[in-house]
Amino acid sequence: MSTQQSIRIGQSTSQEPHTAVREFHAAVSQPNMELVLFFCSSHYDLDAIANEINSLFPNVKVIGCTTAGEIGPSGYTDHSLSGVSFASDGFTIAAGYIHNLKNINHEKGQVFVNNLLLQLEARAPSTSCKNSFAFLLIDGLSQREEQVTNILQNTLGEIALFGGSAGDDLRFKKTWIFAEGAFHTDSVALILVNTIYPFNLFKAQHFVCGNERLVVTQADPEQRIVNEINGYPAVEEYARIVKAQVDRLDPIQFSTTPLVIRINGVDYVRSIQKANPDGSLKFYCAIDNGLIFIAAHGIDLIKNIEQTFQEIQSSIGKPQLVLACDCILRNLEMQRQGLKKDVEKIFQNNHVVGFSTYGEQFKGIHINQTITGLAIGELKERRNA
Repeated sequence: MSTQQSIRIGQSTSQEPHTAVREFHAAVSQPNMELVLFFCSSHYDLDAIANEINSLFPNVKVIGCTTAGEIGPSGYTDHSLSGVSFASDGFTIAAGYIHNLKNINHEKGQVFVNNLLLQLEARAPSTSCKNSFAFLLIDGLSQREEQVTNILQNTLGEIALFGGSAGDDLRFKKTWIFAEGAFHTDSVALILVNTIYPFNLFKAQHFVCGNERLVVTQADPEQRIVNEINGYPAVEEYARIVKAQVDRLDPIQFSTTPLVIRINGVDYVRSIQKANPDGSLKFYCAIDNGLIFIAAHGIDLIKNIEQTFQEIQSSIGKPQLVLACDCILRNLEMQRQGLKKDVEKIFQNNHVVGFSTYGEQFKGIHINQTITGLAIGELKERRNA
């Protein structure tokens, strides 16, 4: 599928890896490709995917990751491959990756980002936050998203960063990042993009906060475990505040009544993964002693998405592409409530490509139960033609 000359979108639902890549290549191949970005199921033979990608996209920068579900022209899919190519007449791109996330510190992160910025600025001297953005893909089981995202965004300065945590189809064993011709674990890929097109960075979640505050009074930050809230066992205090029974706390309850942190007046969801037998709570995101949560509850998911895309279109017109990192918990909620078809129509109408994630990143902050993304519009003269 083609949108405009500089962007081509594609998706294959073939479960045979060679066929999937060939169908994807047929859809996105174009002259002067600056970057190819793909999202694929971890159920594929990843060596076969890598070999076919390298064969069909020689001398092209290709970045990708495994997912908890893919998003593309076919909507929400499993065991598929979706993605997009960008041509050099509309985009200038620098990309790289770092391995061994536990060893990334501020110094290493700064060197990595600054090298990419130098590469980008050498070819696009006018690079600024007005015409450039950053996109990351990171190992979704590394438990290093917060630290790495913060380091990268701090070094990028005003250039906004967004992205998603790779998945493995809810097996929670290994997630993979594709860069420099191979799949890697324990890695992060960073893409810096300068473009002639208008773009709009966005974040959306369908939750509103109540008045109850929950203070973390005992925690194990390294393991993302909260032992006590407000001085009481975490499970009991959470259940009391959200008016649920302790023995009925499950993923549905956690996704329906998540906890939120507020930073500079903006709410960010911190999702609970599970209740432990010892009365503690395991989180998908970073936690710490003294952290203040606010209990939240859901609102209409469809209306929230419709409003998000209405705001995007008011800003840049109808998108020719939306790169989206959509939390797997949202995917599961849509499936449970029978909302997927309605969301797919909105996504297809706005040329959304992306994946279901194990976590989302937005301007240096790692979150859950959120869709983060970037919409790329048309040039004004084309919009008005």
